[in-house]
Amino acid sequence: MPTLPAAVVFVADVARVAAFYREVFGLVDVEGDAGYAVLEGSGFQLTLHGLPGEPMPLGGVREDTYVKICLPVTRIDEARARASRAGGEIWPSDREWLAQARGFRACDGRDPEGNVFQVREAL
Repeated sequence: MPTLPAAVVFVADVARVAAFYREVFGLVDVEGDAGYAVLEGSGFQLTLHGLPGEPMPLGGVREDTYVKICLPVTRIDEARARASRAGGEIWPSDREWLAQARGFRACDGRDPEGNVFQVREAL
């Protein structure tokens, strides 16, 4: 059986960030413990790996990372509301943009620890 595309995000609070990705993107638990969580959905796996003592970024956003995960959502406005309830945010609608040739509207946001991600809504 082939493996799924995946990403690993290093976080200070595994449980809190896992709850965010379950709530906003509907990812489900595969395995984990206090030090890591593997979540899965739509043919993609996300591993949240705990880093004890990991500091929160200045200003609450880790924008300068080498990886940004992009996840599909049915509607950006609905995901924005879920993200807010779950302790993160998706930037306001005036920061959304179209990728017409690739068939989606997109917007960035941050999880509860400031890791920047992108949501994509099919056109």
